[in-house]
Amino acid sequence: MSSFFDLAVGTMTQGLIYALLSYGVYITYKILDFPDLTVDGSFPLGAAVTAVLLTRGTDPYLTIPVALAVGAAAGLATGLIHVKLNVRDLLAGIITMTALFSINLQIAGSNLIVDRSVSTIFTAAPTMALLGGAALIYRKLLITLILAVLFKILLDMYFKTKSGLLLRAVGDNSILVTTLAKDKGTVKIIGLVISNALVALAGCIVCQEQRSFSSTMGTGQVVFGLATVIIGTTLFKKLSFVKGTTAVMIGSILYKASIQTAISLGLPANLLKFITAVLFLVILVIGNHQKGWVKKSA
Repeated sequence: MSSFFDLAVGTMTQGLIYALLSYGVYITYKILDFPDLTVDGSFPLGAAVTAVLLTRGTDPYLTIPVALAVGAAAGLATGLIHVKLNVRDLLAGIITMTALFSINLQIAGSNLIVDRSVSTIFTAAPTMALLGGAALIYRKLLITLILAVLFKILLDMYFKTKSGLLLRAVGDNSILVTTLAKDKGTVKIIGLVISNALVALAGCIVCQEQRSFSSTMGTGQVVFGLATVIIGTTLFKKLSFVKGTTAVMIGSILYKASIQTAISLGLPANLLKFITAVLFLVILVIGNHQKGWVKKSA
């Protein structure tokens, strides 16, 4: 019973960490309608920078704003390539993602392990002062919950500002943004900056939770993000009072739980990406069938 409870806590923690990534994908996919593959590069970018900083004795809490900054820079690069150089959205993301793979290798190599003696946000002095009486697994859950809820609240507040409303409008009706004398390209760039900052933050937290960086850890992250967004928005689309950020956070937890259940049933861990792809395909098929049914009913 204890092992099952610990597994549930671990799955919840993973879901909350990756909810940060899901927020970013939610902005590009659901709001901007922008197929941004930069995610597969900005996620390990945040982890690479974090791993290097931690091994050099940097305060673990300072790695958070640094990860946000480098992720924002990655999003800015994609936005400028798309808007200023008139490169198609999908290709712009692919170009940045490809470049980031080499940049990540330059920063941290192919793999980098953070020694157990090095403090992370889960073992740093401020954390231990507040939560020192709790076991590590519960400290991880509480801190990731705080981060996921904090950035959800900040996003919800931003979406109510003038800039946030323009961001939401550009995906639905870019002509409206132009009629308001606003540059839709600039609005897209802002969205990509915020999105990839959140994705890099997720990479930062994953690095601190796992105490490692791998150059391949970004592979398939955009698929994961899309799946969680689709799960969350599909489940709560009839409940207008549930905000999109809340829906994708719950979707992230449910998706992680589904993968963990599949592994617990005996499926090999090295088939994780395959399981992720199959689940994503099933979600897309179900979503398409639901849309078709709605249209026929109408």
